[in-house]
Amino acid sequence: MNPRLRKLVGLFAILGFLLLYMGAVARLAAYVPAHGPWQFIYFALAGICWGAPILPLISWMNRPG
Repeated sequence: MNPRLRKLVGLFAILGFLLLYMGAVARLAAYVPAHGPWQFIYFALAGICWGAPILPLISWMNRPG
């Protein structure tokens, strides 16, 4: 696959994943207790954990043609 096309496909895959991830995080946030430390822990983990599934996609996008 052409490297430019691979990056375009990866771009849309990342955007689609992030939209689904944000929706899931927002939906699950309703079940987090309304107590400051629990909310902090939940949103801190949600803010960090989105990167792990995207790393293989980024490495695929940057593979030489």
